[in-house]
Amino acid sequence: MAAQSMLDKMHSGEIYDPNDEGILQEQMSCLELLYEYNQTRPHEQQRRQELLQRMFAEIGDNCYIEPPFHANWGGRHVHFGKNVYANFNLTLVDDTHIFVGDYTLFGPNVTVATAGHPILPQLRQRGLQYNMSVHIGKNCWIGAGAILLPGIKIGDNVVVGAGSVVTKDLPDNVVAVGNPCHILRPVSDHDRQFYFRDRKIPRDLL
Repeated sequence: MAAQSMLDKMHSGEIYDPNDEGILQEQMSCLELLYEYNQTRPHEQQRRQELLQRMFAEIGDNCYIEPPFHANWGGRHVHFGKNVYANFNLTLVDDTHIFVGDYTLFGPNVTVATAGHPILPQLRQRGLQYNMSVHIGKNCWIGAGAILLPGIKIGDNVVVGAGSVVTKDLPDNVVAVGNPCHILRPVSDHDRQFYFRDRKIPRDLL
């Protein structure tokens, strides 16, 4: 059996060298596109859409990412469904695949990380790392400043509170908060009546 290349190991969960020459060459071309995206002017909406189509592995209709946008591979390993919105300073450490479902929202300064480094100091000293994919379901809201760690899976209709650090998987239909992030409560009948504290959802919106 042929030995795996460093590019293959990026997506297998194995330890590899991210400074491999082949990896760096491919990564650089992705970062050039990311630079172009972040230099666009606010009125250049069509240009932004065209760049996102080139940058991402997959991206659905009506997705929008507010610059500045940061990504290790410029979105090369990112899969967005439709109607995904990201506010300022979304950081995707996309050394391997990140999957995001339809209608999911990201607040400002969210980080989604797939890359990790071994605890053993001797391995870190050699610059080695490993990557684990992240899956985010449909219709989620990831609050401002939240951090999602490598290998995390988040179900559909989940709200992650601002500033949370998600270290474990979250099931469908929950509100989760804190560091480490934990389930606060399920999405409930109360949420079908109120959108913020005691403010009722207008009937014409239901």
